[in-house]
Amino acid sequence: MEKEFVIYNYHAHTARCQHATGTEREYVEAAIGMGIKKFGFSDHIPCPFSGGYVSGIRMRMEEAEGYVSCIRQLAREYRDKIRLFVGFEAEYIPEFYEKQMEMARSLGCDYLIMGQHFWDSEEKGPYAGAATKEESRICAYVDSVIAGMKTGSYSYLAHPDLINYQGEPGVYDREMRRLCLAMKELGIPLEINVLGMQTGRNYPNERFWELAGEIGNDVVFGLDAHKADGVRDIKSYRKCADLAERFGLKILEDVTLKRP
Repeated sequence: MEKEFVIYNYHAHTARCQHATGTEREYVEAAIGMGIKKFGFSDHIPCPFSGGYVSGIRMRMEEAEGYVSCIRQLAREYRDKIRLFVGFEAEYIPEFYEKQMEMARSLGCDYLIMGQHFWDSEEKGPYAGAATKEESRICAYVDSVIAGMKTGSYSYLAHPDLINYQGEPGVYDREMRRLCLAMKELGIPLEINVLGMQTGRNYPNERFWELAGEIGNDVVFGLDAHKADGVRDIKSYRKCADLAERFGLKILEDVTLKRP
């Protein structure tokens, strides 16, 4: 790839999600140091759980205002050095969708990206990244992604290959082809996830990206930074860039951010 590193990134988290570390300022200064021109925070969206359930992997609803205010303040402070954006990484879960959209709009968020870690309430599961041979799970994952993207609320699909299906290869190909074709028709870019490469997860999945290359999907890189060092991860980025080159993927010069 010609570029040494990303010039934009819209996938980064904050300590509010309970599994990221460091301050927002540290992320911003790391991004400036790496020559990134546009940087977006997309922490895990809070869910309006009922019945007393408390998530251990996302902020609470009442923390969202402070999150947005923090990033807006940094955007003003660093406006001569970098453009900062604020949004959420969100699952499409019909039970929560309307309240989450109301919250995001009221806070003036710049964008949402979809990260379909669950297709039902987190409290009920299952986690999409858990290994499974159940055909019904990969079908449900693809169904929920397509339904969510048809709302028009999300700018791109983060780690589309998160689903960890270990069953029949033909089923995987059929369902991932269905996902890729639907995203192409809807004009939704797919993200190659740098954190997944760094940590050796089941994604990026080479078979998925081979299919995306054949179909001609638009593609972006997402650092998915959970610490400031994740904003400096050139080594993992280069591996992702090599993957993209190998499968002839169409890397976008930038992403058109959609307000929710």
